Amino acid sequence: MSEHNMVPNNQAAAADLEIRIADLADPSDRRDFLALLDEYARDPFGGGEALPEVCHRELPEKLVEFPGAFTVLAYRDGKPLGLTNCFMGFSTFVCKPLVNIHDVVVSEAARGVGVCTAMMDKVAEVARERGCCKITLEVLEKNHPARAAYRKCGFKPYALDEEFGQAEFWQRYL
Repeated sequence: MSEHNMVPNNQAAAADLEIRIADLADPSDRRDFLALLDEYARDPFGGGEALPEVCHRELPEKLVEFPGAFTVLAYRDGKPLGLTNCFMGFSTFVCKPLVNIHDVVVSEAARGVGVCTAMMDKVAEVARERGCCKITLEVLEKNHPARAAYRKCGFKPYALDEEFGQAEFWQRYL
């Protein structure tokens, strides 16, 4: 087999994906959601530590109850490969809702075959249905694979005017 034939065909690999909105009240979706989020939490770009036990106990139910929250799950042959956690927000300058993607997870074994792109397409579909003007997300400066995947999906750094620079994501713990 030639080296060329060993490289996955992204379109063919993405074609057999099941991408859908999670039902976090369903035990199977909840289990897959927590396993994927724990995998992300253990990754150095996710903090490098296991998902806290309180999240295992309470997070799915809290997300079900949180207004405007939704999760996209990606599967192939019944195996969970990825998720995005999304929250509705609002753009005051455009006077329309927006979707903020808070988490993006693609299992290490499934990277590079179109899982992220397929999930982003589903998020865009939901955003259009909800009348949103844009989708936002945050990404670590040195997470080069994620940055490349997001650019491929049409994302770019946010700036109102290049003269004033790009927006930065800051936080303050309470």
